[in-house]
Amino acid sequence: MTPLLRQLEGLSVRVDDVIYMPSLDAPDERPHPFVYFISIKNESDEQVTIRGRKWIVREDDGETIVVEGDGVVGQSPVLGPGEHFSYNSYHVTRGDGVAEGSFFGETADGEWVFARIPEFRLQIPGWA
Repeated sequence: MTPLLRQLEGLSVRVDDVIYMPSLDAPDERPHPFVYFISIKNESDEQVTIRGRKWIVREDDGETIVVEGDGVVGQSPVLGPGEHFSYNSYHVTRGDGVAEGSFFGETADGEWVFARIPEFRLQIPGWA
């Protein structure tokens, strides 16, 4: 059974930067790596433990990839009121696209909450 979720006012996500990094390893079928920098900020009155995430990446050629998992970069950060968590990770694509999603958390009272990851562009420099 899926827990009920509510969007927690004050829990927000910011995309700090997106960088095309062709020097990173990437498979031949997805040769375009992008590093993205994300900040999760808790301006609510509640403590939140980030338990998981769901990313949706839509490439301009029409392919959609959904990535789900526990935690954030192998961690389950606990954010008290006024605290934030920043990290970076990367995604590989076949071409240009957009990414968005949500982080899922649990309050100290056991309530499940989420915060949306705003859409951001994965743009290969000089790509036609």
